[in-house]
Amino acid sequence: MISVRSLSKQYGSVRAVDGVSFDVEPGKVTGFLGPNGAGKSTTMRVVMGLDRPTSGTATIHGRRYVDLAAPLREVGALLDAGAMHPGRTGRAHLRIGARSNGIARSRVEEVIAEVGLGKAAGRRIKGYSLGMRQRLGIAAALLGDPPVLLFDEPVNGLDLDGVRWVRTLLRGFADEGRTVLVSSHLMSEMQLIADRVVIIGRGRLIADADIDQVLRGLGGQRVRVRTPRADALGQLLADRGVVERTAPGELEVTGLPASEIGDLAHARGVPVHHLAEVEQSLEHAYLSLTEDSVDYHGRPAEPIANGATR
Repeated sequence: MISVRSLSKQYGSVRAVDGVSFDVEPGKVTGFLGPNGAGKSTTMRVVMGLDRPTSGTATIHGRRYVDLAAPLREVGALLDAGAMHPGRTGRAHLRIGARSNGIARSRVEEVIAEVGLGKAAGRRIKGYSLGMRQRLGIAAALLGDPPVLLFDEPVNGLDLDGVRWVRTLLRGFADEGRTVLVSSHLMSEMQLIADRVVIIGRGRLIADADIDQVLRGLGGQRVRVRTPRADALGQLLADRGVVERTAPGELEVTGLPASEIGDLAHARGVPVHHLAEVEQSLEHAYLSLTEDSVDYHGRPAEPIANGATR
């Protein structure tokens, strides 16, 4: 189990992590979510002993990473797929990790096969694509067959087949009873594999809950309605919930059940052609929770004379 308690990390005048506490339990995939600059990578670096906390603690089975005698046997991590010597081969990179932790050389070939790098293991890392580096990083994390695993954006650079492979891999680890913490900006993937999510923004904890709780409660119940009198129905519902026009003749209502919307429309003589609860998405809940914690906003491209954008 990973335990983070009142963790803070200060870089000069910047407080990257501010009093964060949460647990990552065995047998579950815990999604670690937040906008860019939220403090996710910093928190994971502290867990892995790469940064010292300003205050608070981050422990693995009650001990700091630096106190683990053979760390690769207890925790495996992929935090930066670029943190490898480019002149080494993939196989040499793994053999060094195995030897330093007393892991049998045969295990190197096992993880190479497991991540699908057999044909590339003898090539120098400088010739690897990002996806191949990700696979090599995952192989290194698995060397000691550890019960605790941390992955920071593990699907970056992977093709669709690779994304599906990582999804199956992480889910399988949790089903074996391992502790899995994974950060990602792909909400659709997190919704598929995560049992629990920890969401931070601007260094502070926003949510720590089972994913079903987030989808049912924090995401808000949404209902899609199609009617030829969308303006009239929108006015009727405006005082009872949040109403958004999503298309001509279509409304999306948050905060009211479909039965109440249908009853109200019927009572006021408003015809309804379609009425259905919208399947909740982690992306919708996440955006609602983090809308006040985003530091880096883009803006739409400005139109130019011929109708294109720039």
